Parts: sequence; structure tokens; C-alpha cells
Amino acid sequence: MWSGPRNISTAMMRSFENRPDTEVWDEPMYGHYLSQTGIEHPGAAEVITDQGINWQAIAKQCNGNSPNDAAVFYQKHMTMHLLPEMDREWVSSLRNCFLIRHPEQVVASYGAVRPDLTLEDIGFVQQAELFEYVVNTTHQTPLVIDSRDFLLKPKAMLGAMCESLNIPFFEEMLSWPSGQRNTDGVWGKYWYDSVWKSTGFAAYQEKSFDLSPEFQKIADAARPSYQILYEHRLLV
Repeated sequence: MWSGPRNISTAMMRSFENRPDTEVWDEPMYGHYLSQTGIEHPGAAEVITDQGINWQAIAKQCNGNSPNDAAVFYQKHMTMHLLPEMDREWVSSLRNCFLIRHPEQVVASYGAVRPDLTLEDIGFVQQAELFEYVVNTTHQTPLVIDSRDFLLKPKAMLGAMCESLNIPFFEEMLSWPSGQRNTDGVWGKYWYDSVWKSTGFAAYQEKSFDLSPEFQKIADAARPSYQILYEHRLLV
């Protein structure tokens, strides 16, 4: 599942982890991304130590079985972690899905904690490039989930997702126990407070945003990439 920041990516990981047949892996390329970019995220040194920086070895693990040979191996990836110099061929062996959110919502949310936000930080351009790579190499259109559509109809969307992925739907995907999981990345203490308090998907709430001129420029630049995927989103 390829997403950008400030989406429902961690809640979606919770949903899949609550299935009886699934294991999850939380942002396996995060350490490599931080080590190569030098971006100062909270707990960066701890993340690098925990995740490692050998992306080729991590990609090989992504293409293998889950640690306990679960039927479904769910990987939560951030598109900006896939740096330009990293080969994409390993991605073609995965069943790729894309989770999108309107750029103004992402910029407003992420910009509140990252005042030095850049277009590269939110992953929209990278997501569109990866989407087109998957289409061109697999000759299939991958599953695209818009977070607004999803939160308006989570059960229907999960059912349709599972059908598209040819896996069974479980009611357990709709709710989960609150609290931390040992599968959460070590960065969870900085970013996952709301998810740790949650027991299911929050109801969608329409919001309006008054972005600064700088942030509006970033959102505007991200919109064409978002639109590419939005046109292929799953509808139920």
C-alpha cells in the first residue's frame, strides 16, 4: 500500500493486521530514506538503526514471504521513501495498491508539524510516477483508494478492496483494539498517538483550509499528480 503522509495509512495497516490471516510491515524503507536525505525527522537515528539502510536487502524481504508465512503480507510504504536512485524492478513483483488524499488536506495537516514542508516531502509526484511505472510494467491498473471515499463507506470499500485483491473480507477489519502494537515502527511514539487511541476508522468530516501562499503553491503543484490516480480510484 503506497501512500503519502497524513493519510489513513496507519489505520489501514491496523485494519489489515486485525485480519486472522495477515502480517504487516510498517514503512520498511524509512531508515534508508532518512539516512540518504538527512531530513531531521523525530527519532531519525533510532529509525535508521531499527530499519537499516540496505534497501536492496529490504526489497528482497518485501518480495518474500511474511515472517510467519501468513497468507497476506501487508506492507505499508511511503512513496517518498522510494528515492530516485533506487531501482523499481522489485516493485513489479508486489501487488501494488495506492492510497490517496486531496493535496490541500495533506498540506494543511502535515504543514502544521512541518513548517519547512516541500513538494518532495508529501510524495504526490513520486506516487504518480510509481503508479505509471506499475501500469507500464504489469499492464494492469492497480487498486487506488481515495481516503475520502473510503471513510464515507469503510465497510463497502473494504469489501470491494478485498474482492479486487482476491482475498476474503473479514468483519474484524472494521475495528481493532486500541493501543500500541509491536509491529508499529519505532517512530510511532512521535506520530501514532491518534491511531493508538482509535478502535476503528474515524468518520469523514469535511473541512476547509486557509493555506499560506507557500503551502497553497505546494498543494497546487501536487494536484496534477493526485488527479492522475484519482481518475482510477475504486468506486462503490
